[in-house]
Order: sequence, then structure tokens, then C-alpha cells
Amino acid sequence: MRYLILIVGLLMFACSSDKPQENTEAPAQAAPAVQGEAVDYSADGVTLKGYLAYDKNLSGKRPGVLVVHEWWGHNPYARKRADMLAALGYTALAVDMYGDGKQAGHPDDAMKFANEVFSNLPAAEARFKAAMNLLKNHPMTDPNHIAAIGYCFGGGVVLHMARTGADLDGVVSFHGSLAATHSAEPGSIKAKILVCNGAADGFVTAEQIAAFKKEMDDAGADYQFINYEGAKHSFTNPDADENGAKFGLPLAYNKAADEQSWQAMQEFLKKIFAAN
Repeated sequence: MRYLILIVGLLMFACSSDKPQENTEAPAQAAPAVQGEAVDYSADGVTLKGYLAYDKNLSGKRPGVLVVHEWWGHNPYARKRADMLAALGYTALAVDMYGDGKQAGHPDDAMKFANEVFSNLPAAEARFKAAMNLLKNHPMTDPNHIAAIGYCFGGGVVLHMARTGADLDGVVSFHGSLAATHSAEPGSIKAKILVCNGAADGFVTAEQIAAFKKEMDDAGADYQFINYEGAKHSFTNPDADENGAKFGLPLAYNKAADEQSWQAMQEFLKKIFAAN
């Protein structure tokens, strides 16, 4: 009897081994393959030189994110952030707010370029909107899901666009200027707002923070304000220490604040795009 049971067991095993085994594991997702390309566009007759990036291993349209550079201009740092966003599954466009791809090698030039932008707000807004239209019309972008992030000067730009009621799902400012060149009117802000600020940023005063929060509250804005303890101005940029030492400026990279703010941005983008 035992012998018979053993034979039956062996036959059942043999039959089952001949049957193809079903693979219940989900197929592995291909690693991101970021495709980046220089793009030219224009506003008011000025040529603007941007950089667009997306993951070519993903199919179909995906949300778009504009990246507005620091006061140094459209440089490798802005393009790196666009690549990082592309690796997260977005179509990202690093914009050029100065025109002709101008970059500053000294704070005096950076201040000059930044002041030129903010002294002519209609031109600044036209440049931003030209970039947004380029991003929306790209075949890899879902035009109904657009956000913008900005660093330093760029943070001030994206906050300004939110204040004007720009049609954005959300904006994120990293160590950006908070002062309003155009105060938000009640109910005017469509975009949700995330501000990632360095608590030790010598360029952002407690008075400016209080004024910004009051302005947002009065306008009925949906906003978050995060202060990163010990973080100085330009805390997300690894070049900040070198630039600070070179030009005698209170700049410093802060790895913890950089990583935490990037994670906060990721959660913010997922939330705003899922809600629309």
C-alpha cells in the first residue's frame, strides 16, 4: 500500500512539473531613462533657452513641472533638478527667465539680472507663461496637470505667479524670496503653495515671514510653510559653500534640509496632481 501511495505521489508531481508555472510576480518596472534636450522659445521677441527632460521608459502623458533657476541664471543646477523630476515620472522644463541663457558669474551681475526681471513684471510673466505653454504642448505632458518649483530668485518667481492667479496646480519655493511685488487678492490664488525655508536664512527676516503668512491667510490660500532648523540661504545647492566663501555671502548647503525639502516636494506634487 505504501508503495502504491508513493507511485501515485510521483505521478502527480510529474504531471504538475510538466505544467507551466504561473508567474504571480508583477513585472519589474524599467529604471528611469531620462531624456534631456535643449529647447528654444521666445517671449516679446526675446529668445529664451530652456532644458526639457522626461523619462523615455514611461509611456503616455504625465504631469509637467517648471523649474525656475536661482539668481545665477539657467545653469547646470537647474537642469539637474529637471532631470531629477523626470526620474520621478514628470515632464520637467528648466526655464530661462533672463533671456539668451544668460548666467551670472558674480553676485553683482546676479542682482542686476534679477532686478531687471522684477522691475518689468509684465515681461517676467510673459516669459514664465511662454515656458508654461511650451511645457503644456509637449507630447509627453498632460496639459491639465502643471506645477512650478523655484530656487532663491526662482522661488520668488513662482510665488509671484501664484499671487497673480496663474493656472497652476501648485508651486514650491525653496529658499525663495517672500516679499510681494504684487499682493494677492482674496480668492485670487488658484495654486496650492509649499514654501521650504531655511530657519537660519539671513535674507529672509521674521517680519517677512509674518507678512507672507498674513497675506496668504487674508487671500484664503492653501499653503504650507516649513522652516528647516539651522538651514541657511541656498541650502539645497551643493555649490552654496563654495559660493559663500568666494563672495563672502551667508550661503551654506544643508544635506538634511535638502533631502527633507525634496521629500516634502514629492509628497506635495503627488497630492495636488491626484486631487485634480
